[in-house]
Amino acid sequence: MSGTGGKGSRPARSENSVGILFGISAYGLWGLLPLYFLILAPAGPVEIVANRVVWSLIFCTLLLTTMRSWRPVLTALRTPRIVGTLTVAALLIAVNWLIYTYGVTSGQAIEASLGYFINPIVSVLLGVIVLREKLRPLQWTAIGMGVLAVVVLAVGYGAVPWIALTLAFSFGLYGFVKKKVGSRVDAVSSLSIETVVLTPIAVGVMLWLSSTGRATLVTEGPGHFWIMVASGVITAVPLIFFGAAARRLPLTTIGLLQYLAPVLQFLLALLVLKEEMPFERWIGFGLVWVGLILLTIDMLRTVRRQPRLAQAPEPAVSAA
Repeated sequence: MSGTGGKGSRPARSENSVGILFGISAYGLWGLLPLYFLILAPAGPVEIVANRVVWSLIFCTLLLTTMRSWRPVLTALRTPRIVGTLTVAALLIAVNWLIYTYGVTSGQAIEASLGYFINPIVSVLLGVIVLREKLRPLQWTAIGMGVLAVVVLAVGYGAVPWIALTLAFSFGLYGFVKKKVGSRVDAVSSLSIETVVLTPIAVGVMLWLSSTGRATLVTEGPGHFWIMVASGVITAVPLIFFGAAARRLPLTTIGLLQYLAPVLQFLLALLVLKEEMPFERWIGFGLVWVGLILLTIDMLRTVRRQPRLAQAPEPAVSAA
């Protein structure tokens, strides 16, 4: 927007400011998500994710009805290729949600945050493996730093950091799959279809947990019940904020804001949850952070050379 239009036009600077506020709100909420999972105790990760799927679908249904936005969903459901793509995406995001929830609730939130730190590096690596992309020197260096970090952390942990790697690759593949539908499905419609795919599994899990006496939804009092139900809102609201930000901000700004979530997750794990951070883990994380700095520098250089690439794309659903 030029800001020279009629009285109803909003200045470009104002649009950018609003977009930044939406972006900070979205990534901030995703960054604080570990606190939400912890207050759901004694519910385990499987029950939490199953409830998250079901209540997200119910919330999206109410939201789509209120906004009268069913047309894009119905159009997508009549397109087998889109449904098939979103089915794969749904399975990938379910794995991501489950592993992340397990990491947080089992006292491994630092490693979970690592997964989202190395996700941009993994996405670049997937571009080489899957799309046969040619990388620039800084991108290759960032990948090398990421691989070296995994080796250092494996030595430090005494095992491969599988939580971080699973989170990074599942979300990297999720983003790759979602690109195949591009702008044909908006964020809320996409989440709705993905939860439709997962709901039969989630309901089955909830019934199984109930039959074996391990469900906590209705056994821990009304407070626990409503906090669990709130997972639908907690899943969808940051997504809506992110969509609002992505429509107003250039891709470079969105790319920089995305680091806010893992930074908050890391700080929460370190300062609030008091998880241990031995020296070798600091080295591993430091290597990852240097790799991210190199990727950011490369991204900014590329955008300066090709200004048109800075336009914001249609947003995808966050993993968190």
